[in-house]
Amino acid sequence: MSQTPQTATAPVVLESREGAVLTLTMNRPDKLNALSVDLTTALLETFRRAAADSELRAIILTGAGRAFCAGGDLALITDARRRNAGRELESLIRGGSQLALAICDTPVPVLAAVNGPAAGAGMNVALACDIRIASENAAFGQNFAKIGLFPDFGGTYFLPRLVGPARAAEMFYTGDMISAAEAERIGVVNHVVPAARLAEEARALAAKLAAAPPIAARAVKKVLFGSERAALERALELEVQQQVICFSSEDCTEGLRAFFEKRPPSFQGK
Repeated sequence: MSQTPQTATAPVVLESREGAVLTLTMNRPDKLNALSVDLTTALLETFRRAAADSELRAIILTGAGRAFCAGGDLALITDARRRNAGRELESLIRGGSQLALAICDTPVPVLAAVNGPAAGAGMNVALACDIRIASENAAFGQNFAKIGLFPDFGGTYFLPRLVGPARAAEMFYTGDMISAAEAERIGVVNHVVPAARLAEEARALAAKLAAAPPIAARAVKKVLFGSERAALERALELEVQQQVICFSSEDCTEGLRAFFEKRPPSFQGK
């Protein structure tokens, strides 16, 4: 959607508002909107602030440039792994856990407008939203397995509930990307539209969401997405625990090295 270039002083989350609809744009296009602590924190703070806005009726979340979100910033993760700085990764993951909960707690519908690749934690940010509309150029993947890491940002909770445990397991185990068309077929996204029309279609759908009766819409969200909040919290905590273990493994070191060397990883189970 937005093609706004990032500068040294540009915010990592852009906000624009049309009436009762707020659009949030992840703004690290040079990094494919990879999730740093700064970006995750900014998104968390923005959603918490939006939750207190009684005039708001719907939120669109999208990415600047050609990607929705490439997942965790692998350059930062690699540096942390080299220094054995597990607490830094844990801080990022716990921020992602809080972000998933904040999207769940936001009382108005949240629409992910997926303009390009949504990988790893980036896919899971989209899954945390109520509804997903995708460009035909979008792609989705739980590519943690490619680098020896564990799904986080709520993926182990959201994905099986959308596509079933077996299909979710296949995505988690293989780490393979799927097309927007396949994502629509299996229920990951609600609609796929031509890339040139994504912004227009997202605004039109958000306008429909905003026109719904506010009391009823908020009640629907509370029942659909808030009634199992405790289960989501448990899943998020387990993700943190398992991710810290995987991060400390030799397989993670090999996976990250292979990624940057552009070769298949050779995992040893160590």
